[in-house]
Amino acid sequence: MPASKERAEAIAARLSAVGLATRVEERDDCTAIEAEMPEPLSAESWREVLEAVADADRFGLLATSSNDRTLWAVVRKRSPRRAMSGGPGHQR
Repeated sequence: MPASKERAEAIAARLSAVGLATRVEERDDCTAIEAEMPEPLSAESWREVLEAVADADRFGLLATSSNDRTLWAVVRKRSPRRAMSGGPGHQR
């Protein structure tokens, strides 16, 4: 399993442990995690949620006018070609 998917699955598991229903989706450049956020969420649960998504490359909260809230996080996939180009010790 790619490292990005492992990180995404770990984030999703931590969010599930808080009681959130999560979705994990593979995309071309990243693995995305989404979770619907319930309106009443304790301060302790918010801390756990923030600690979980802190392991992502990007995260945010989408709130709509109908009071729906979706937490999202992405873990970027790293291209082996990109990782190899220009790094320390790289020779052409």
